[in-house]
Amino acid sequence: MFVTMMMTDQMLDLPPLLSNEVPMMHHMINGDAPQQVILVQVNPGETFTIRTEDGALQCIQGPAEVPMMSLNGSIPPIHVPPGYVSQSRSALVSWTSVSISGSSGRVPSCCYELQLKDKGRDGKYKVVYSGEELQYTLTDLRPATDYHIRVSTVCNSVKGPSSDSRAFTTHSAPPDTPLPPRLSHRTKSSLTLQWKPPADNGSKITNYVLEWDEGKKNSIFREYYVGHQRHCKIMRLCPAVGYTFRVAALNDIGTSGFSTEVVFNTTGSLPQTSLPPRLVQAGPSWVMLEWTRPNSCSVEEVVTYTLEMQDETKGLDFQAVYSGLELNRKVESLRRNTQYKFRLIICSGEWRSAPSSLLVCKTTPDRPGPPVNPAVNGITYHSFCVTWEPPQDDGGFGDLTYVLEISEGNSEEMQWATLYRGPERKHLCEDLKPATSYSLRLSCVNVGGQSQCSDDLTVRTHIPPPGRCQPPSIVGNVKHKEMALQWDGPLCGEESKNVEFSLEMCAMEEGLEPTEVYCGSKTECTVGNLLPGTTYRFQVRAANSAGYGPYSESVEISTAAGPPGQCCPPGINVTSHTCADVTWENKESSGIDISEYRLDWGRDLDSLELVYSGTETYFQISNLEASTDYCCRLQAVNQAGAGPYSDLVTCRTPAAAPDVVSGFRLVDHPPNQTESESFSRSTCLALTWDEPSCNGAEITSYSISMGDSIITAGNVTCHIIRDLLPDSEYNLQIRAENEMGPGPFSQTLTVRTRPLPPSPPRLECAAGGPQSLKLRWGFSSRSQLADDTTYILQMEDKNQRFVVVYQGPSHTFKLQRLSESSRYCFRIQAVSKAGEGPFSETYSFSTTKSLPQTLKAPRVVQIGGNACEVTWESIPPMREDRISYVLQVLGGRDSDYKQVYKGDEPSFQLTGLQWNSDYRVRVFACRRCADTLQELCGSFSPSAHFNLRRSDATLAVEADVTRVPMSKTLTDEQFASLIVFGVASLSVLIAFLLQLVI
Repeated sequence: MFVTMMMTDQMLDLPPLLSNEVPMMHHMINGDAPQQVILVQVNPGETFTIRTEDGALQCIQGPAEVPMMSLNGSIPPIHVPPGYVSQSRSALVSWTSVSISGSSGRVPSCCYELQLKDKGRDGKYKVVYSGEELQYTLTDLRPATDYHIRVSTVCNSVKGPSSDSRAFTTHSAPPDTPLPPRLSHRTKSSLTLQWKPPADNGSKITNYVLEWDEGKKNSIFREYYVGHQRHCKIMRLCPAVGYTFRVAALNDIGTSGFSTEVVFNTTGSLPQTSLPPRLVQAGPSWVMLEWTRPNSCSVEEVVTYTLEMQDETKGLDFQAVYSGLELNRKVESLRRNTQYKFRLIICSGEWRSAPSSLLVCKTTPDRPGPPVNPAVNGITYHSFCVTWEPPQDDGGFGDLTYVLEISEGNSEEMQWATLYRGPERKHLCEDLKPATSYSLRLSCVNVGGQSQCSDDLTVRTHIPPPGRCQPPSIVGNVKHKEMALQWDGPLCGEESKNVEFSLEMCAMEEGLEPTEVYCGSKTECTVGNLLPGTTYRFQVRAANSAGYGPYSESVEISTAAGPPGQCCPPGINVTSHTCADVTWENKESSGIDISEYRLDWGRDLDSLELVYSGTETYFQISNLEASTDYCCRLQAVNQAGAGPYSDLVTCRTPAAAPDVVSGFRLVDHPPNQTESESFSRSTCLALTWDEPSCNGAEITSYSISMGDSIITAGNVTCHIIRDLLPDSEYNLQIRAENEMGPGPFSQTLTVRTRPLPPSPPRLECAAGGPQSLKLRWGFSSRSQLADDTTYILQMEDKNQRFVVVYQGPSHTFKLQRLSESSRYCFRIQAVSKAGEGPFSETYSFSTTKSLPQTLKAPRVVQIGGNACEVTWESIPPMREDRISYVLQVLGGRDSDYKQVYKGDEPSFQLTGLQWNSDYRVRVFACRRCADTLQELCGSFSPSAHFNLRRSDATLAVEADVTRVPMSKTLTDEQFASLIVFGVASLSVLIAFLLQLVI
């Protein structure tokens, strides 16, 4: 049962209502009081029964929608009868409609989208309905499952917001229909059945009902078992009889449907095992098998035979290859020369015999294919080697015998002769004719027969190699490093054409192999890079396309004496990080005794220097640096000169403990800027030092000795010792450490902490102007009696960094060249012998706006009659503030200046002036502040004097202020200067008195 809400005048999506909720509805009927109406939805297959006022019962069959209304304004509670079970897998959802009018008064077309979300699955909303109806029945729901629904309105393709989601849970239901039971064991008089539990649909399964037809085949079932077990053994049955079974499940909600019916037979009197199949015939890819019908089977009984095969080469278990009524079967698609196993199973009705004993048989091999890829290599003038690959198809039998046949020439009537027969896949053909063509072909044989022959392969033997050459002889004089040789080629013949010569040389020492020093078509060459005073053996041979001929007789030739040869690389034994022993072997001279050895030593090739010269074969080098690469080389010298240097030998001295630390000193400020904020020279010591030589092992830490305590610092060159006593003396030493150990301590450094630094004074603004600020401050709390206290005043710049603007002992400072009407931030710090005190809090002061500048004396020009035009310089706007001008005139009968003009123009015409009268004019500028509506006026300009005289010509204006006689009264400018001088003198005097008082 569910309630549908009435339409409203607003486009509002309300949460959908479920059938198990009964909210109240109100609507107006003919303008009367609100009445409550509910709609009762009767599902298909259900009946809704109500009692009328006269007591009669009215039954309404579903599907139907029954409106119900209360006349007295209230609806009594509605309850479902005891034992009523909800359906179920479906739910009826309804929602209220919306009423909205378009701009033209027409009602737009609207539809509704209903979205459903299953919390147990992907957790996403899916549209399950879209239409104009105000209700929808959800089907195919799962019992005992949580769902969320929401609805949204779509008008003229515009989708409104979704309503609040409404959650509901489907009721539990009877279990699903279980699967049919299966047979686990049977005998002649019993059947053992098992079954799997179905889905319980939210309520735990309590019992199972197993029914059977008692073997009567009349579709009438009786209960055999009721219980919670999932297996049952049916006893006292007849042999070889079929019984029909079905099963159902029960829970607290109800009973499921029965499973599909299944028939199981008890065992009869058939034999337990059958005879094995027999092999009739076998081929390369098939076998023909047959078997016999059991004697115990009657003629009317249908017997089914199942033939199973196992292929051991694939590692598979027995698989059925035939199942039917025939007594023979040809099994095909088998591999050649492969063993297979077969067994037979006999089935009659529900009876099934055990597998028979095994039949083991084997397919026959097939005739192989021809060998592939025949090739010839190692061709000489009397032999060549033939190789081949096994055939792609060996016929299923791996033992092959290869047959190689040869025929001389390549004519059509070739006579083939068997050259080789055996299992090998190569053969060396010897005793052949030089420069002759031969044809070859191959075949192979196994128990299945002989293959076809391969394609013919043609090969030609080479010409024979050349004969022996004459031994080499010397041309000219033999030098100590080179000699010229010549020789004669072999005797003339076909094999002596287009030959090359190979000259080999070997020093007369044991274990040395001859090396080729020349290869070419010429019969002479020059051999270089020889050792002086050394005997060499030479021999030569010729070669053509067939190969090399025999060597000539060898000849021994000795070079002349010369400088010593290259020495063997010396050996270096590093005994410590500062000392190394160098040894070398005594070099054999090139025919002359060695007079001395020269040893060069250095860090690299460019820095090698002679460190030893003599006949000894040993030298010790000292004063080396730890963990440093060094190299050396050796040279032998005799009377003929100096020999070449030996190969460069390198070594590296071992690492050692670090050297003593130098530059151990005290600094005023820590090198690391991040630590300066928490640094106090009264309780902290900022130490720094120079990094010593690590001697090949990276410095891991530094140890600072302070009295009886050791302070450890990392691999840094600075450290801050904190939490010390102010105004105290300390003795410090430092040493470096690496993985080789600690180095020696440095010299003692005596340091002393400073007294506590002064606190910052309070900062005040004594006076402010448009481009200046005068700041003052008093004494700090800890520096009132100290005469050496200085102050550091800092101002914040555009990058929000504080920069020093004043440093000194004064208590006032005036900052100039500031911007008008701007805010500046300051902080101050007191510094004494005790150190730098902390900075004060940040103070902010602002400059005032600038007054307009003082204008120059105006200019006066007589323009006709008793009128004059006064002009003055103009001033541009100041920071978007407009500038106006005020003009004052003194003259005639007036004793004071009078204002005659105020405006934005830089000129004004004076009229009605008196003839032959003295006049003075002055002007000042005013700044109209746009933000405060304040008017700031500047100083008066110097006055301009003029006299209006009657003349026929145009009168010139006398505007020079300096022509005024000194004997007259003071001018305005003189009077203003006097006042400024007096005020300045008074200010200096007051500042001097304040300084004395403070």
